[in-house]
Amino acid sequence: MALARGRRGDRRIDYWPGFVDALSTLLLAIMFLLSVFVLAQFLLSREISGKDEVLTRLNSQINELTQLLALEKSSSQDAEDALANLQASLSAAESEKSRLEQLLSQGTGAGAEANARIGTLSGELESERQVSQRALSQVELLNQQISALRRQIGALEEALNASETRDKESNTKIADLGRRLNVALAQRVQELNRYRSDFFGRLREILSDRENIRIVGDRFVFQSEVLFPTGSEQINDAGRGEMKKLADAIIELQKEIPPEINWVLRVDGHTDNIPLSGTGRYRDNWELSSARSTSVVKFLIENGVPANRLVAAGFGEFQPLDESGSDEARSKNRRIELKLTER
Repeated sequence: MALARGRRGDRRIDYWPGFVDALSTLLLAIMFLLSVFVLAQFLLSREISGKDEVLTRLNSQINELTQLLALEKSSSQDAEDALANLQASLSAAESEKSRLEQLLSQGTGAGAEANARIGTLSGELESERQVSQRALSQVELLNQQISALRRQIGALEEALNASETRDKESNTKIADLGRRLNVALAQRVQELNRYRSDFFGRLREILSDRENIRIVGDRFVFQSEVLFPTGSEQINDAGRGEMKKLADAIIELQKEIPPEINWVLRVDGHTDNIPLSGTGRYRDNWELSSARSTSVVKFLIENGVPANRLVAAGFGEFQPLDESGSDEARSKNRRIELKLTER
């Protein structure tokens, strides 16, 4: 009866693996969102830097045209001032001519002098009129140049406004693309997590409920003693039976996973921290762990699992589950881990 009670106690439901699985999924989603945010920021910074260069160039052109416009306005003002002076001189000459004509009408004695003075004034008056006409032509030309500069400034301002509008539209598109990318990748993560849960659930069903085959977080763990003799990479008969069940489960699962999900099953080899003797086939635990994971991968390929869905990795003694150094801890650290993940 005590033995039966002990067995019932061993079959209590362990919620810890599910909690670890949910926590790892949450961490993966957070890492993914951070990666997308960094990517969006990088693309946005490149787009904005390009727009800033265009805006800087346009502002420089507007400043140059504004300086030219100010210079032309100054020249126009000088021409207008000269024209005003010429018009004043012309008015003074006309007044002098009128005065001399009056003097001529008053007496014939001063007629010759008056006629000479009138001729001189008439010549000066004609010269002033010619200079005034040239000044008017220059003012008209300057006004035309000012109008052309104003049109160029208006065109540049329109181009600047259009560039700012396109910049806002680009930023909106980038933000929308980032949101859609986040949604799509989050869906991919959720789908992969669902298939991972299905995969581990099937492994629980088809593999015997043994103490040395268990789930740790998001990984399925085989103790090395189940699969390999001590110091060897050759899978024993019992291990081949377990691996055959695993291969059948993978083949069934891949039929259900959509082809757009680029998944792989990673096979990780781990050893304890006891150095190898050096007289065997392998020089150290690195080589032994890599050879064991490769043996598992090759066996799965021989039993129908596609090679492009498998990855082999060796970690030696450097990823222990238990660092206490006891015999039980070393036994726990000697293991093969399976993890369903994205490539």
